[in-house]
Parts: sequence; structure tokens; C-alpha cells
Amino acid sequence: MVLLSVLLVPLPPVASAAELLMFEQRGCPFCRKFDAEIAPDYPQSRIGRIAPLRRVDIYEDRRGGIAGLTPAVFTPTFVLVGDDGHEVGRLEGYPGQRWFYPEIEAILDGMSEEAGTDGGKTGALDKTPAAEAK
Repeated sequence: MVLLSVLLVPLPPVASAAELLMFEQRGCPFCRKFDAEIAPDYPQSRIGRIAPLRRVDIYEDRRGGIAGLTPAVFTPTFVLVGDDGHEVGRLEGYPGQRWFYPEIEAILDGMSEEAGTDGGKTGALDKTPAAEAK
């Protein structure tokens, strides 16, 4: 019975996103760096579970198939798209392993604030050193 009561504890609200678009192109050195440093663990990361990555070749589609999206100009460009299909925010360029997750987290936090939650605190990533390495 104790196990059942633990399972019924409500979880805090978490911002929801449909996906994280990554606009890329062949030969992009910063895209390759992202692929080496972030991509392998991204699907298992907290943010990766909230916003799965979808890659888009910038030469094939600068809007990622989303009408009204401001076209991507640089590679890589990461665009967080909400469940409603609208852009929540974007990161142009790859800031490196140390800053990628904090930058994406800031966009997600802004999404939480817009949704009227607690200022993004419950949607924030784990900022432990182990989490920052991912």
C-alpha cells in the first residue's frame, strides 16, 4: 500500500515542447562538434526527453516544414518548437559542450514562464556537475 501512495504523488508541472530542430549542413565544423560532444547522449538527457532532436538540412528546408517559422540562416541553428507548432526560441551557433544545455534550458525556462508556471524552476535541467557534462 505504501508503494501505491508514492506512485500517486503528483509531479510538478514541466514545460512541454514538441521538438528541438537542428538546422545543419554538410561540412559544418560546429555541427560535427555538436555531433561528437552532445548528440550521443542527447536523447537520454532530460531536455532530450522533453524536446527530441529533429535534424533539418538547411539547403533542403530553412523552416523545418513549419509554416511561419523564421528561416534559419546559420548552421547549426537550434529552434525549440512548442506543442502548438510555434517557435519558442532559438540558439544560433553551437556554444560548446559547457554552454549548450544551459542555453537550451534558458529557452525552455522562458517557455515555462509563458505557460504561467513557477518561472521555469520545475522545468529546469539538473545543474549538477554530472548533468552539465551531458
